[in-house]
Amino acid sequence: MATSTDRLSAYRKQFVSLSTETWLGWGLLLPAALLMGVIILYPILDGILTSFQARSFLRPEIREFVLLANYRALVRDGVFWTALWNSAVLTGVSVALQFLLGLGLALLLKQQVPGIAVFRSITMVTWVLPVIVIVIVFNWLVQPGYGLVNLILAELGLPTDYWFSNRTWAMPLIVLMHVWKNAPFFAIALFAAMQSIPNELYEAAKMDGASAVQQFRYITLPNISYVAMIMIVLHVLYTFNNFDFVWLSTGGGPLRTTEVLPTYVYKQAFQQYALGYAASIGVVMLIIMMTFTVVYVKLEDFD
Repeated sequence: MATSTDRLSAYRKQFVSLSTETWLGWGLLLPAALLMGVIILYPILDGILTSFQARSFLRPEIREFVLLANYRALVRDGVFWTALWNSAVLTGVSVALQFLLGLGLALLLKQQVPGIAVFRSITMVTWVLPVIVIVIVFNWLVQPGYGLVNLILAELGLPTDYWFSNRTWAMPLIVLMHVWKNAPFFAIALFAAMQSIPNELYEAAKMDGASAVQQFRYITLPNISYVAMIMIVLHVLYTFNNFDFVWLSTGGGPLRTTEVLPTYVYKQAFQQYALGYAASIGVVMLIIMMTFTVVYVKLEDFD
């Protein structure tokens, strides 16, 4: 009898202790949860709700539910499909070039040659430059009459132009700005990952007669794949959602050739005042990016 009473007393004390610790844990978590809900969850939910409404930016307090009307309009909107295609091309080409160039730079940074420390120090300069400065520099380079690129082309007897207004070259210039800014960050991250690979692996591979290419294929690449995956996902998200490079350089022109989804959302919300329609484009962007992230991370886990 005494044993049963002692056991019940122990259970009661354990329950009270667990309950106290649980409520204490919830109490400590609550401020952070409320803050996250206010600054992240509420805007997302309000944006999704707005996408099902006819709502003007001039009178945002008036909400009229139109269910899927905004999404049906999207399907018939040729500019939306153009912007989606441009966003996909800009993201795919930019991130692929950033990764390849960053990987090459990382391999270069890894070499023990004279002056490499200075080169490592200046590698990050382009990444820390503000976007507006990069756009101004590139705008100056392609100015007709006095831009360095046009001066060189003129000396070679080639045609000159304001290349940001050229339908063929506007998008490649925006891709170039993305690569110029972000490739060094890829390089530093991949270089740091390479530094964590034990030298014993390379020494053992050399003793087995592995070539430099085989060492890169079977030692370097597998050991930097996780960092590379993180960098690619982050830069896909950044580039797909990036607004300032396109807006500051071309504004989506000429003739929509550089129109991307973020600039189209801005125009719909702040120039056409179609807040509900702009929100529906934002929801499509959210779904695309979440799908990409989940699929990519799953594939990386599978490998």
